[in-house]
Amino acid sequence: MATIRIPTPLQSLTGGLSEVEAAGENLKALIESLEVTYPGFKERLLDDSGELRRFVNIYINEEDIRFLDGLQTAVGKDAEVSIVPAVAGG
Repeated sequence: MATIRIPTPLQSLTGGLSEVEAAGENLKALIESLEVTYPGFKERLLDDSGELRRFVNIYINEEDIRFLDGLQTAVGKDAEVSIVPAVAGG
């Protein structure tokens, strides 16, 4: 199973856990798996059209999925997935 690092704003969905495990052949399937275990996760990460929200960055083994295959990026069983909310400021 892949290890998913959960940012503080989403830890309310995981009962306060900063890391969880889930399985999925690609990122989209992994998000579906997270949704089953932690309801509400999918809507926080994906928009109404099923695409990754603009303010959410996801890295698999430290590589930005936007430069890989997006939601179709393969997730290995020992992968480390980091969910990073975008930070804005001025």
